[in-house]
Amino acid sequence: MILEKVINRIVIQSEYKDFVDKYIDNILAEFKGKIHSIYMCGSIPKGTAKPFKSDADFTIVCVNPKNIDFERLSNIKDRLLEEYPVITKIDTIICSIDDVLSKPNEWGFWVKIICVCVYGHDVGEKVPPLIISPEFILDLNTETKEEVDRIHSLLSNTSDSTLKTRYMKGYSKRLIRALYSLVLEDTGVWQDDIIKMKNAILHYSVIDSALVEYLYACYLDSHVIVEEFLGIADEVSSYVENALNAMAASRTSSG
Repeated sequence: MILEKVINRIVIQSEYKDFVDKYIDNILAEFKGKIHSIYMCGSIPKGTAKPFKSDADFTIVCVNPKNIDFERLSNIKDRLLEEYPVITKIDTIICSIDDVLSKPNEWGFWVKIICVCVYGHDVGEKVPPLIISPEFILDLNTETKEEVDRIHSLLSNTSDSTLKTRYMKGYSKRLIRALYSLVLEDTGVWQDDIIKMKNAILHYSVIDSALVEYLYACYLDSHVIVEEFLGIADEVSSYVENALNAMAASRTSSG
């Protein structure tokens, strides 16, 4: 089964158009000649963004990510957040053209399936069709454990309440995304709607539904005790890791 693009048509609401245009103009001016293409994902390009609640998610594709200075990028973000308070947060991912083309089940998936091109030539069009398979699911989760461990460490070592909320929300979403990938062969489609992900997990997965509901609740409202959250997150992380290991072992034995 071949994966279809999450967003088939860009529908940016009027209150966000100036912001998106200005972000692109600022990036191109700041990093002149170094940008191949710019992409968006999430609610803004889908036309479902909610003022003062939705954030903006960009991906920059270039020849060499080292050419994109993070401090200069952060300055652009800060200026735009001040000018456009309708946006709660701006996230920007940077990758190379080679990343997208040489890692089709990872960066290729991200650009081709999750994102839509808002500037430049869509390098995702050069990524071959992505077929749902155990190999694809394993590749998709190549960095899951590393990312989960990183967020776990950040959450364990901060006393800032704002950061705790952000880390819990991000941690919950990352785990739900990993759980959803495990049932991808059943659904046959990638969802970027968190509630649809949750419902599919509950329908197809054998994991304790209470764990999934807890993560979803924390994604919506992260005002819980950190230690309690980490205990649940660790349990889910172990489930994901064991499922991926079993999938890898099965693929090896059958190969």
